[in-house]
Amino acid sequence: MDLQIFQYGQEEIDFLKARDERLAKVIERYGKIERRVNPDLFSALVDIIVGQQISTKAHRTIRGRFLTEFGAITPERMAHSSVEQIQKMGISFRKAGNIKKLTDKVVNRELDLEQLHHLSDEEVLTVLTGLDGIGVWSAEMLMLFSMQRPNILSYGDLGIHRGLQRIYEVPKVSKQEFIQYHERYTPYASVASFYLWAVASEQS
Repeated sequence: MDLQIFQYGQEEIDFLKARDERLAKVIERYGKIERRVNPDLFSALVDIIVGQQISTKAHRTIRGRFLTEFGAITPERMAHSSVEQIQKMGISFRKAGNIKKLTDKVVNRELDLEQLHHLSDEEVLTVLTGLDGIGVWSAEMLMLFSMQRPNILSYGDLGIHRGLQRIYEVPKVSKQEFIQYHERYTPYASVASFYLWAVASEQS
């Protein structure tokens, strides 16, 4: 995988600090946070499916098996693999089936992943959640960590909620409050997400 770093700079940092005093203090404490991204949409999607509801350690191990087996995670290299062969990498039958369906759609040109770059966030979400095994959270993670969309704040992410709760000292965040935070961070909510995750991972 050709990993890169999510691209943002002083403009985004200055905007968020000006918009929110509490977030500004977090940004000052951490400095610039770098997050790795995988610009290859197919391998990123496969990786997201593999990583659903398993530990980081298990995810890393299975990712290594895929790379050992296929050399590179491309639709061409995986096209002739059966669901059973994919499952042997250490994933569930359902996940293997979803990866096989994704591969077939790309190989048969039913799905043009590169076309996603020309769509709005809402349109990308609609296309991706129409795929088996891809829900809203998974689609948002692809938009953030592969497509580098600048305004992603995932309501379905527990780490984001934990970060908001800690920064703003609230016991929970309602849907309406979440929307208000997102509006406050717009158009750079993706960068805000990095700091929320950082706070969420702090030891209590």
